[in-house]
Amino acid sequence: MQSSSPPQRIRNFAIVTIAIALVIALVLGIRAQNFTDSLETQATRATPIDLALSNAKPTLMEFYANWCTSCQAMAPDLAVVKSQFGDRVNFSMLNVDNTKWLPEVTKYRVDGIPHFVFFDSHGQVLAQAIGEQPRQILESKLTDLVAGIDVSDTTSSGEVSKFTSKVIPSADNNADPRAHGA
Repeated sequence: MQSSSPPQRIRNFAIVTIAIALVIALVLGIRAQNFTDSLETQATRATPIDLALSNAKPTLMEFYANWCTSCQAMAPDLAVVKSQFGDRVNFSMLNVDNTKWLPEVTKYRVDGIPHFVFFDSHGQVLAQAIGEQPRQILESKLTDLVAGIDVSDTTSSGEVSKFTSKVIPSADNNADPRAHGA
């Protein structure tokens, strides 16, 4: 059996050391990640929109999609905001990929996500914000919302994932739904 030269041993040792370091970093990174911040987890814990608009608490409704990079980027900050305001504000999440929410997507003119709608405690729309919102801005808007301060002039726009509805509602109210556009 032939022994390897010292430069090869050093190179092999370096490769093994780097591989071990990468595995350790990966394991620690996965452990440090907070899975409660995921969009899916937050959506399952969200207040249903019909309850949110009728329980006399202000509401923040978010239109999102699992594929939306802006929505994913905001998820950890939204988890923090929800933990701060969850006892005073309803948080509802509507997935734009679910055609069940098409009436709401149309009503609030959602064409980019994340799209936020702020409601007062009576279910009246006060403001809308489209795109990524810094956590401090959301905290400020929610503080004003809880205090009953007008948030209507706070409509803002941040980084957006474009969205086009899969279904376009017909303008013809007398159209036969079985005609399939014919």
